[in-house]
Amino acid sequence: MTAHVATWLPDGMSAELKAALERLTRAEDVVHVAVMPDAHVAEEVCVGTVTASTRRLFPAAVGGDIGCGMVALRLVANAELLADRDRAARLLAGLYARIPHLVRPSAEAPPLPEDLRDEPLEGGALEAMKRREGRTEFGTLGRGNHFLEVQRDEEGSLWLLVHSGSRAMGPAIRKHHEGGAARDPTGLAYLEAESEAGARYLRAATWAGRYARASRARMVDEAVALFAELFGVEADASSRVEVDHNHVRRESHGGRALWVHRKGAMGLRPGEAGVVPGSMGSASFHVEGRGHAEALGSSAHGAGRAMSRADARRRIREKQLLREAEGIWFDHRIAGRLCEEAPSAYKDIGTVMRAQRDLVRIVRRLEPVLVYKAP
Repeated sequence: MTAHVATWLPDGMSAELKAALERLTRAEDVVHVAVMPDAHVAEEVCVGTVTASTRRLFPAAVGGDIGCGMVALRLVANAELLADRDRAARLLAGLYARIPHLVRPSAEAPPLPEDLRDEPLEGGALEAMKRREGRTEFGTLGRGNHFLEVQRDEEGSLWLLVHSGSRAMGPAIRKHHEGGAARDPTGLAYLEAESEAGARYLRAATWAGRYARASRARMVDEAVALFAELFGVEADASSRVEVDHNHVRRESHGGRALWVHRKGAMGLRPGEAGVVPGSMGSASFHVEGRGHAEALGSSAHGAGRAMSRADARRRIREKQLLREAEGIWFDHRIAGRLCEEAPSAYKDIGTVMRAQRDLVRIVRRLEPVLVYKAP
């Protein structure tokens, strides 16, 4: 018996997406799958998929970037602050200097927060990696669709948005725990939640989620300090919104206790705040969850890719990216290496938001002003 499937796809389902979802629904103990409007094909389990089970944990249904998420914070400043090219250039240069996109030199890397440092990761290789990569990558942005963006809302106020995750630690944790996992006939690795192996994975995934959250907090602190240093601008701490979109949690839905895996999907209780970013050239939205039962209280986590990265690199040229991101400050020197992040490589965020009107209520629309992305 296959799982119940509920979808919010705005443009139907490709053959590749359909095949991936059919495989997932055939896995034993998968009882419900919710497909968000930004869903797209990825390794083993599609991004934008919510997978519920009763007793099994599926690391692939969380993905490698465990705890990846977003934090938004309002700056006490008007968008006119960055209307000047020189100011924007100084801010962008400062962000590159204070928030490395890949790694810090070991001698310059900050210590991990005590709770992360002192909690052991089971497996000698993971513990060694925590002391090494875990420290030097802490508070760094990462590549791909990770970014730091300064945005303006409809009243003209500036907002900061950071999207990043657990860096190298999350994929390493997934790989380590899948190494000792059993395999479903579909090929998906699984762990029994009530087993010691399942408990070890849950502890490690929880650690990765806390690491990702603390890493984002470090980047936000650096960005806020830079705004204060350059422009005398403060942040409104009460405005902070943070949510992650790669996790597994024990939740109750329809009177059933379920293990809910989200890979590229937010879990929002009714009225809970979230963030749905667009691409580097399109709008983002602050939202509140509606707690839709069939969606297991979930929401899209962004625009979702319309092209694979390989297709985007083949089809999108630098001039097209510059045209699509016209009026937005970013480092044009690396435009040729950012083509896979062009707005046209992603789905239309407006279409995504219309498709999930039953899942979230829009609170605020924001437009990009300045984007820091790594090639």
